[in-house]
Amino acid sequence: MSSRSTGSATDSGGGGGLSRRRFVGVLTATSAVAVVPATAGMAAPAPSPGAPAAPVATPAPTPAAPRAATRRLFLGTYTSSPGGGTGVGLATYDSATGAITGTGTLRGVADPSYLAIHPDGRTLFAVDEQQAGKVTAITLADDGRHTVLGSRSTGGSGPAHLSVHPSGQWLLTANYTSGSVAVLPIQASGALGERTALVTHSTPPPGPGQGGPHAHQIVTSPDGGHVLAVDLGNDTVYTYRLDVRTGALTRVSYARLRPGAGPRHLTFHPSGAFAYLANELDNTVVVCAYNSSTGQLTPGEPQSTGTTGNTRSYPAELAVTANGAFAYLANRGHNSLARYAIEADGAELRLLDTVPVGGDYPRQIALSPGGELLFAANQRSNSVTVFDVDQVTGELRSAGAPFTAPVAVCVLPL
Repeated sequence: MSSRSTGSATDSGGGGGLSRRRFVGVLTATSAVAVVPATAGMAAPAPSPGAPAAPVATPAPTPAAPRAATRRLFLGTYTSSPGGGTGVGLATYDSATGAITGTGTLRGVADPSYLAIHPDGRTLFAVDEQQAGKVTAITLADDGRHTVLGSRSTGGSGPAHLSVHPSGQWLLTANYTSGSVAVLPIQASGALGERTALVTHSTPPPGPGQGGPHAHQIVTSPDGGHVLAVDLGNDTVYTYRLDVRTGALTRVSYARLRPGAGPRHLTFHPSGAFAYLANELDNTVVVCAYNSSTGQLTPGEPQSTGTTGNTRSYPAELAVTANGAFAYLANRGHNSLARYAIEADGAELRLLDTVPVGGDYPRQIALSPGGELLFAANQRSNSVTVFDVDQVTGELRSAGAPFTAPVAVCVLPL
């Protein structure tokens, strides 16, 4: 994922909710092995050939500076978009500096626009965001020779999001174009079994100009008791109960947003009592109260995304720090990251500032596991930008030059 592209973006972000994604009808092969070039290490210096005849006093050695860990990072793209990638991008990053190094591409996955990792860290899952929607499982190897295990149908079209249930036994996916959500079992090997549930969002009716439901996200609540699906087309967040024995979904409630809000992405506060919702179409964020006993989500009043001026902006994704102190929002169009203080034990968001993202159209953001770094996948500038996160103030500071990645729409740091 290292060659710069000048092709047009797949997600135009225009006001019409039905044409943001493009599809091709032919899937690529479902198995492949990535060959990652080896990186030569630097040899240690040889010891001195001799020693003094008599003992001499020597100063205490200077403690070595802590060595930064090199960690894995995966990149999602659109393979069907002009100038797009050719599969899942493989890279590493320096956990101290945020510097990204490309290591190759895992071919054999078509339009892997969103990625998720199994809780055991040994299997990667990708959507195949095409008309005949699929999800793909990939075994991760320590030597970088990852293997595609195969793909399964999602039962819908244009899957845009997926997540793994905390039990590690079920894969959840949202079909954007057909407005449905699906559940697939995860086998011991990491491979996927046949779909166990498929639910289409038929009620309430779609929002103005949407023409139909558009499921954009599906996640499990922090307590593990419920699954929530965000539907941009129906201006609704649905709550389901997942039967962890059978993989069946049962709807228990839904929360209706104001018409035309276009809810896209929901992120929970670590307490589990509140969640924060990015509304793509009306350019707002909403704090939602969550009742873990009933699964009921109660949206509050719309708030500012920190965008100003005449540029039309479309909020994309929210990230919340592990300590629940700060939240960050990617603003496409305005091309900024908004920083919020989380107050009142999660019940309130207070906008602090916005900073330029350093790219064009930040489609998705992610915090590193330790929370010291924030990564932004910039779809139209074919880049990933990295920021240092101040652990006290939450302030963002650019960590260096952007990393080039064709049609970068998802970044997953491990």
